[in-house]
Amino acid sequence: MEINQVFETLKDAGGVRAARVITENTKNFSKIKLWYICRQLRHGVPVAKIIHQKWFYGLKFYTNKYTLDPRPDTETLVAAVISDCPENKNYRILDLGTGTGCILAALVKNIHGATGIGIDKSLCTVLVARKNMRDLNLTHKTKIIKDDFNSGKKIKEQFDIIVSNPPYIATGDTRVTDAAMHDPAMALFAKNNGLAAYQAIAKNAKKWIKNSGKIYLEIGAGQESDVRKIFENETWKFIRSEKDLAGIERVLIFQK
Repeated sequence: MEINQVFETLKDAGGVRAARVITENTKNFSKIKLWYICRQLRHGVPVAKIIHQKWFYGLKFYTNKYTLDPRPDTETLVAAVISDCPENKNYRILDLGTGTGCILAALVKNIHGATGIGIDKSLCTVLVARKNMRDLNLTHKTKIIKDDFNSGKKIKEQFDIIVSNPPYIATGDTRVTDAAMHDPAMALFAKNNGLAAYQAIAKNAKKWIKNSGKIYLEIGAGQESDVRKIFENETWKFIRSEKDLAGIERVLIFQK
């Protein structure tokens, strides 16, 4: 099919931006393929899920239905860690609920000498993260394993830094967008009004972090007070918070 015809058809289905991104990243449009993509757009499937890629912190990541698409808000988390890391130390990083591996990859790419482990309880997600580490030539700096931060049975060492963007949305929250509903539910929703993951991490992460090590957490809008209370009750010391580009408290930092 002629690319101009493809573009116009995609634009009618999903808008100019979607049409531009899809045509730039997809080859060999057949009528059936174009029909299927347009159907996905009309059903609210994010472009990243259609082309199976998303850029994050200047790096390109493979993504699919088993992974949460990397989001700009999470770059606040990465930037907070990088700002705290001088170049004279070989930091060991643990990423809890690694998803695509975007946080861990961005950190080891931008912190000299850093290495780390990412864990996720979904085998399908683990396979995606491993693919991204291979594609980014980071297999010598990272290891992705199937594990759960509720138990962490395979975590056999202590780390300088722990990072996590855990599920933090309460079931039934009306702020969830249609696009987000195409992400895996386990990466979005948590029990106890969205706080269950933080409760598990606050309790268990003390075993996995070195003395004076720091933990960096992404949080949902309005969760700062509740998450602080959870961690301070587990004897973590609050260091500071960081706002995202919209001015929302997005990252909390604690120290053992």
